[in-house]
Parts: sequence; structure tokens; C-alpha cells
Amino acid sequence: MAPTKARRNWTRTMASRACLAAAVAAGSPRAAAAFGAGAFRGVASSRALSTTSGRVGIAAFSRPASRCENAPSALAGGIVAGRASRVVDPVRLRMSSSVEAPAEAEETTKAASGTSPRRVKTVDAEVSEDTVSVKGWVRTVRKQKTLAFVEVNDGSSMGGIQCVLPFDQVDEATLEAIDKLATGCSIDATGQIVKSQGGKQSVELSATSLRIVGTCPGETFPLAKKRHSLEYLRTIAHLRPRTNTIAAVSRVRSTLAGSIHAFFQGEGFQYVQTPLITASDCEGAGEMFRVTTLDTDDIASIPRAKDEDGKELPSADYAEDFFGKAAFLTVSGQLGGETHACALGDVYTFGPTFRAENSQTTRHLAEFWMVEPEMAFADLTSAMDNAEAMLKSVVGATLEKCDEDLTFFAKFFDKGLKDRLEKLVNKPFVRVSYREAIGYLQEEIAKDPSKWQFPEVEFGTDLATEHERWLAETKFDSAVFVYNYPKKIKSFYMRDNDEDGGETVNAMDLLVPGVGELVGGSQREERLDVLVDKMKELDLDVDDYWWYLDLRRFGSVPHAGYGLGFERLVTYVCGIENIRDAIAFPRYPGNAEF
Repeated sequence: MAPTKARRNWTRTMASRACLAAAVAAGSPRAAAAFGAGAFRGVASSRALSTTSGRVGIAAFSRPASRCENAPSALAGGIVAGRASRVVDPVRLRMSSSVEAPAEAEETTKAASGTSPRRVKTVDAEVSEDTVSVKGWVRTVRKQKTLAFVEVNDGSSMGGIQCVLPFDQVDEATLEAIDKLATGCSIDATGQIVKSQGGKQSVELSATSLRIVGTCPGETFPLAKKRHSLEYLRTIAHLRPRTNTIAAVSRVRSTLAGSIHAFFQGEGFQYVQTPLITASDCEGAGEMFRVTTLDTDDIASIPRAKDEDGKELPSADYAEDFFGKAAFLTVSGQLGGETHACALGDVYTFGPTFRAENSQTTRHLAEFWMVEPEMAFADLTSAMDNAEAMLKSVVGATLEKCDEDLTFFAKFFDKGLKDRLEKLVNKPFVRVSYREAIGYLQEEIAKDPSKWQFPEVEFGTDLATEHERWLAETKFDSAVFVYNYPKKIKSFYMRDNDEDGGETVNAMDLLVPGVGELVGGSQREERLDVLVDKMKELDLDVDDYWWYLDLRRFGSVPHAGYGLGFERLVTYVCGIENIRDAIAFPRYPGNAEF
């Protein structure tokens, strides 16, 4: 439908006045004066302004103020000799127009005057007489003889909302938009939220207007209306949040993250941000990503380290690197967290960590997030108590806030999911020593070793996932703390147990049904001499940890903490198997896409 003469004239005039208001508000008197010459002379001056410049509202900014000396006195009150003598309210300026907008431009006028429909997210949609706006992406379109049904999802809920558009109650532009709709389009629909006449949803949008914000060609859109495998969705990770599964994972992940912060803040913990770049290997395993600015594309240019005789060694001289020493991406924020715990009392970190572990299992990522609280004047029991309280609080909050998403996961991924989560919240966690756990496993494996992938279990065995899950799922049917692990399979910073001559350390792992290990923690070694000896045994350079050892030199205190793998928590709560679906853009060996 071609615009009328009145609409064209009104549009030109209002465009000039809007530019004038913007120029004055931004403190640009020359531009304001230039636009003022046309904005207050009516339609004819506006047309002259646009045709003279050749580009509506653009060239006018470069006009010298001297060409606008005939501007009307109404403008002179605001701008004198090219300077703004007072601030002009652009809204009042716009509303003071004496030019009437044609009926066709009524919608534009309402938007400009601040009466645009209030946007409602689908999760909050409820019956109301107000005219509201729903914005989102089209899932399905069904057209009948007299009306169309458009399912729109804005990401705030699983189901989205159905928009009903009777053809005799919408404008011509909406009818044209309906003809162009396709799955994946982004749209803005306006109408009233009413009680739904269908049985699949409680409310729907009785729409009077629909505009396409962004088109989506159906022939090339990778998310056709069918069920896709999670493996395929990982190849289009930039689009997979538009699917029900990954959108639900994202909402649950967000709720879990917020609940974790809420728990620790409520317990009086201080949130600490520890560095991502470090020279310390927290785990002592050496599986770290190196950070360097040395030109690895020109090997010959890399400076070589030298021995005491000045002879070049095969390794690089990192004294010439950016940080003056070898640097890596951190595997944990724990060591940094300990520094603040020994001053602030109780702290926690929550951030990304990195491990260069060449693993392609469904349980490992190269980049993942860790929640790591540290508590001063605390022992291993304190750490277990806190971890149990935290998980019960966080999972309980997610059960309450994400019922729709968890119902979806229970239907398509894990039928016993909600019962398992309820049990974790309501049932006390079991606590057994490592020695006891080994005894239970040996007794069970002896019945039929052929059922086990790793039947050889003895004191000193690092428990495999099948061992952990048997303990949590079969033996106890509960979350289980296993504590007092052998010293040789745990990290250097864990406190030696006095009662068994240092054969074990004050360490614990929390095992949960469906996942296995979810939390690992310990009481930290606060005795300086013992800690130094352990570091030397593991060939760790004591000089690299001088600052960490200072915590034991100056006012050392017993302290404890633990680490929670956040993505493992997400997989556990969602009931999904592969950790690569628990994070937006998974990083693992051979993949750093997106």
C-alpha cells in the first residue's frame, strides 16, 4: 500500500524535528540550528531540506549555523548565536508539534510518545486486558481459512506461547507478514493475553499485529522441525540454544549458578575472583595449557635456556617471555582462594578452569567452571557439612524454580530424575572411610569379577566411575562422602592424617547416583615443614610457591575447602549423560570451534 501525500509530508517533518531534538540533547548547537530552520517552517521547508541535501537528515549536520539565521523565534529561545542557552526537552519539543499525524501514522506516533505496548516474556504471560508485545522466534506456523496460529518461543520458558491471528482483525502488513513466516523467524506480535481455547496451554496471545524482525530461509535453516541428535547439535552450537533440550539446560544452569551465589552469600562467604593465568600447578599433575607470546610460528626465533656453562638447552628461555617466566591457564582457583580465606575467613571462587587432559570421555572438558569455597579455622568435617548444605540448598531451589524444564528431562532423558533429586535434598548424605569403601567393593566384586571393567581393587586404588556409582547407586542409594584417601593418589596440599602415620590424608570425595564423583575436597596442610617436604617429594619448585608458603609462615590456621565441577552438577541435575551438552561451547581435544 503506497503512502499517502499526507503521510509523506508528516514523516519528513517529524524526521527533522526528531533530529533537532537529538542534536540539542546531545549538545550540538550547530546541528540543532541547521535542523531548526526546517523543523519549524512546516512541510514545505522539510521537503526542501531533504531534497537539497539529497539525503534526508544527514547532510544538514554539516551546514554552517550562519545559513540558519532566519530560524523562527521559537527556536531562538533555545539557541542564541549558535549556542544552546538552555536544555530543550526532546520529548516536549516533539509533543509541541502543531502538525497533525495522519491516521496511517497513528502507530508510529504512539511509539514515539512512549505508549508502545509493554513487552511480556512468555514465562510471565497471564490473562490481562492490557495490550502487550511478545517477541521471540517462530517454532511453528499453522494457517487456516480465517486465521493463523503461530507458536513463538522467547527462551524464557519451555512452551512459549501461541499467537492467534484472525485475518479479519489484523492490518494488511500483518497479513503480508503471515505469508512470509517460517520456522526460525524472529517476530514482534502485539495483542492481549487471553485464556486459551485449546487444551495444550492455559493462555494465548490474541494478536492484532505481527511484524517480522528477522527472516529465516527455511531451505537453509539447520534446525528443521524434527528431533535432532545431541551429537549433531554440537556441530551447530551457535544455534542449539533454540532447541528445547539445550534451552532447558541453559535455564537450569542459570538457576544453579544463581542459587550457588545465593547460598554462599547467605552464609557470609566473600566472593573472590582468582587469576586465570598462573605459574603454579595446583594439582601437581602437569596437565596445563601454556600461555606465551613467544613466536611459535618461528621456532628458530625462540630464545633457548642455558645451563650454568652457558650451553643452550632444548627448552625455551621463558625469562624472555611476556611474564618473565613460564605461565599457564589455571587448573583451579583454590590456592588463590586460600590467601583470602586466611584473611577474610570464609570465601568462595566461581570461575573457569582449564586442564590439558587428553580425554574424550563424557565426563571431561578442557575448559570448565569450578565452585571452590575455602574456610578458615575449619577441618574436613566442616567442609563436608558445608558441601552437603550447599547441594541441598541449590538443588532444592532448582526443583522449585525449574519444574517445567525438569519435567521435560524426566520425560525424555531420565524418568527417575525428580525422585533422585528429591532424595538428595531430603536424605542425609552417607559418610564412609576409603578403607571401608574398598572393603565393600572387594566383597561385591568377588561375587562375579566378570561384571566389572576394573575388578582389581585394593588400598591405593584410585576409584573408577563404576566403583563410585556402585557405592552411590547400589550400596547406599544415596549421596556418599568417601574420606581419608591414600596420600599417594591425592594432591600435595592435603593435610596428612596423624593417626595412621601419614598413610592417608584428610581428603574427601562426594559421590552421587548417576554421575559418580561430584565434589572433591580436603583439609589443607597448614604445617610449613610438612608441606615443604611433600612438595620436594613431588619435585615441585618451592620457589614458585613462596607466596603460598607464606600463609604458613605468618599466622597459619587450620583451613579446609572443596571444589565442585559445575558442569558435572548441571549434567546431574538435568539427567543428561554427556558433559559437552552442559556448557555453551564445549572445549575438548580436537575441538575449539565457535
